[in-house]
Amino acid sequence: MKFEKDVDVITRINECYSRMSKGKKAIAQYICDHYEQAVFMTAAELGKIVGISESTVVRFAMSLGYEGYPEFQKSLSLWVSDKFGSVEKVGRKFGKSSEGEILSSILNSDIANIQHTISNIDVAAFKTAVDIILKARTVYIVGLRSCEPLADFLHFYLNIIRPNNVLIRTTSVSELFEQMIRIGDRDAIIGISFPRYSMRTLKCMEFANDRNAKVITITDSVHSPMNLYSSCNLLAKSEMASIVDSLVAPLSVINALVVALCLKRPNEVQADLKMLEETWNNYQVYLNDEIDFAADGPMLQYPLRKEEKKDLE
Repeated sequence: MKFEKDVDVITRINECYSRMSKGKKAIAQYICDHYEQAVFMTAAELGKIVGISESTVVRFAMSLGYEGYPEFQKSLSLWVSDKFGSVEKVGRKFGKSSEGEILSSILNSDIANIQHTISNIDVAAFKTAVDIILKARTVYIVGLRSCEPLADFLHFYLNIIRPNNVLIRTTSVSELFEQMIRIGDRDAIIGISFPRYSMRTLKCMEFANDRNAKVITITDSVHSPMNLYSSCNLLAKSEMASIVDSLVAPLSVINALVVALCLKRPNEVQADLKMLEETWNNYQVYLNDEIDFAADGPMLQYPLRKEEKKDLE
């Protein structure tokens, strides 16, 4: 496959990933997840740690449009240097700004990301995602690295809305598959990933697709490799001139999903919330500083059980 010279190495990997052999996919995954170490490795060292031959590593580099491994390694080195230069870029942009100016600039950037997301998100895909989540036997959620808080947030609210939700947590690809071993055509997976895309998340989505599960992705672009195995793509802009990407727009999309799901099952959600309130009250999980999200009145107004009244007297 031919690329323009200015196309970076990670973009090349993402665009070629779906056509790679099993061995080349293993190389791609290792490089994307451990680029800080891979940049210093020879072809032989990289092949040894991944468990494939040196010649396969060289062919991998050439399949990305490089003349050989040295040119590939140089390109990877430039990409890593640019990545670690992000702090310097932030310094150039905000170095002379006051704290108030930094705050205003970042908030306005987040507003722009949300506005872009509103204008470009596929409403039909959003509706399809809601239907898939409601009908699925089990919903698996995977979001690794910086996307873990988004996956946690979605998992928390899905547990209130519907049963059988699995949050995949791990640092090992083999453990990912162990947690998904029973996924099938009656299930769904939601993969959340933004640049730098997680190849472990992509592996989960590939596995789910191979098992005929419904695949939903929350990512940033039509060019994201997360879309390779997804039948339903929810795109949210995440750009920011900082050492981190903004996840405000993705969180807003997840908020919208939660609200839409609640409105599809209002009676069930209300019943579950009331049962939770009673349980929390009976077992004194929370005190009266907790805000009620099930009704207009204050939370935990249920009377104490007789046994608890006696204990308090």
